[in-house]
Amino acid sequence: RGGAPGSPGHNGLPGRDGKDGKDGQKGEKGEQGEQGPKGDNGEIGSRGTEGPRGFPGTPGMKGEKGEGAYIYRSAFSVGLAGRAPHPNVPIRFSKIFYNEQSHYDATTGKFHCSIPGMYYFAYHLTVYLSDVKVSLYKKDKAVLFTYDQFQKNNVDQASGSVLLHLNAGEEVWLQVYGEGENNGVYADNINDSTFMGFLLYPDLD
Repeated sequence: RGGAPGSPGHNGLPGRDGKDGKDGQKGEKGEQGEQGPKGDNGEIGSRGTEGPRGFPGTPGMKGEKGEGAYIYRSAFSVGLAGRAPHPNVPIRFSKIFYNEQSHYDATTGKFHCSIPGMYYFAYHLTVYLSDVKVSLYKKDKAVLFTYDQFQKNNVDQASGSVLLHLNAGEEVWLQVYGEGENNGVYADNINDSTFMGFLLYPDLD
């Protein structure tokens, strides 16, 4: 017959590691962690494509009123008060229609240029009692001549006009030339003999 059971033996040495088990199921999403420190600036990227044109901006505030351009003025219009004086001297037109800038001198009969530029001059003369020969002078030189032969028992007209460039200080006037019998320029209360001129445009250089 068998004997009585023996006492339990001591634990054996640990065995070798077993093979890795299969992956377990995916766990639940964890809570968001704290924000980490700011990283370094990255390198500048390449230039992007040009965007579409923006909408027009709102109108700006109205600017202050500027100074107006300076207007150059020079003009005169005069008439004869009676018979013309002796020939070969300036005719003194003493009836003043317009001479606001005082560029015409009624005591000498001469227009004095104060503004260099291009000027227009004209005269319209009543011819009576004798022939008329007149010249328009610029700076002691006749530049325009007009002759009208008087018709007996009739009142006639003589006229002329010209464009002249004048420098500052130059003068323009009208005078009878020739002998005394050519001095038929006339004016009375119903007939006028007039002389006029004005600046067309100044020299801006």
